[in-house]
Amino acid sequence: MDSKVQFYIDQLKRGQILLYPTDTIWGLGCDATNLSSIERIYEIKKRDRNKPFVLLLSCSSQLNEYVKDLHPRIENLLLYYHKPITIIYQAGNLLHPSILNDDGTIAIRITKNTFCKQLIEGINRPIVSTSANLQGTPFPSSFEEIHEMIKNEVDVVVDKIFETSRNKTPSILVKVSEEGELIFLRS
Repeated sequence: MDSKVQFYIDQLKRGQILLYPTDTIWGLGCDATNLSSIERIYEIKKRDRNKPFVLLLSCSSQLNEYVKDLHPRIENLLLYYHKPITIIYQAGNLLHPSILNDDGTIAIRITKNTFCKQLIEGINRPIVSTSANLQGTPFPSSFEEIHEMIKNEVDVVVDKIFETSRNKTPSILVKVSEEGELIFLRS
């Protein structure tokens, strides 16, 4: 593994907050099981605690660990949909209640970004991911648009060499109804 990637993995294991490129836009991230790190991201973004973050996983097989009931339509959606897609699931028991929505759901995206996959596999846990903006302000479509306060508050800014061509827009957001219908909340 690249020594730079290993450095970022080690920082996540130490509970550090990363400013990093994802498969969509630049984000703030940490180990999804480190509650003090999650709390720091809320503080950095000045975000309401009732607005949970997205979790990034490296592959769809990990969903069974964090999701209560995986609807069969989801696997097809993930297999055939090429754009980054975040899906809201009913959370399983392994996730701390503080990172869930009030209704017990969690938003999860299977990343296709090689760098993000390496981070997740390196810490062997999901990563919290949220756009690198202050609450109520537009998301940044490039590193240069990230507010200086965010850049100064994080522990580690990932080298821009890990930035790949991407959408520069947030992912598509989908929820599955109790009847199994796909509801597109953001496209």
